[in-house]
Amino acid sequence: MNRTCLDSPLVSRAQLTRWMQEDAEDNREQLRRLRRNLQQAREAELTARQRQILFMRYEQQLTPAQIARELGVHRSTVSRTLQRAQNRLYRCLQYTL
Repeated sequence: MNRTCLDSPLVSRAQLTRWMQEDAEDNREQLRRLRRNLQQAREAELTARQRQILFMRYEQQLTPAQIARELGVHRSTVSRTLQRAQNRLYRCLQYTL
């Protein structure tokens, strides 16, 4: 196959689409494994407060300010808790795929 540099401004949408179709891998199994491991890591590695704040942020799609108001804590506390939870999950999941 004739390879096209994807950084080139001359790459057309059709070329990009063809490249994606030819080179894209089926990653459904990896995503399924990641979701399962994420659920296990949340339960095993996070505190109850971290799980609560992650749920509010990503499932209920509340902003850190909204979460802080609802829980009666400072916004920076919510941000720090989110960061710590994300770091823990990253450390647990970085080698699972």
